[in-house]
Amino acid sequence: LTGAQDGSVRMFEWTRPQQLVCFRQAGNARVTRMYFNSQGNKCGVADGEGFLSIWQVNQTTSNPKPYLSWQCHSKTTSDFAFVTSSSLVATSGQSNDNRNVCLWDTLVSSGNSLIHAFTCHDHGATVLQYAPKHQLLISGGRKGYICVFDIRQRQILYTFQAHESAVKALALDPSEDYFVTGSAE
Repeated sequence: LTGAQDGSVRMFEWTRPQQLVCFRQAGNARVTRMYFNSQGNKCGVADGEGFLSIWQVNQTTSNPKPYLSWQCHSKTTSDFAFVTSSSLVATSGQSNDNRNVCLWDTLVSSGNSLIHAFTCHDHGATVLQYAPKHQLLISGGRKGYICVFDIRQRQILYTFQAHESAVKALALDPSEDYFVTGSAE
């Protein structure tokens, strides 16, 4: 799966030189993040205009439409994570109202899909990591802060400054005992 600054999203197969599917054409907002869900049957694309779009991967048409497309953040959606069985999605980004980390239910209508919005990360959340064993979300922000959220209780557990500049990467070890952050500096 490839995403580009021009907004295009294409899927390729290792043994074929041509694309299998073009999910988005050039001319859309820049792609900020893309993931497959854990089952491999859906892919999601976040973009610089605040949208998250999700497609079924097993499409037979060359230019399929997403089955879900929401504006999750008013400015940009920088990252997202499929939570549990892919019906719950967490997003990070930047919104005018400072609700920069959100939980969404993909099984309900778009008007009721926002489950919870966390007010955090002045100037926006840049990265997001889901820890399934502990049911936690970890986010990094533009000002170097890290927030840890309990998604069952829908509350912020910890906030601390890890860096002087924007957090650009988060990684979680398989046992979920540690996470590592990387920043713009």
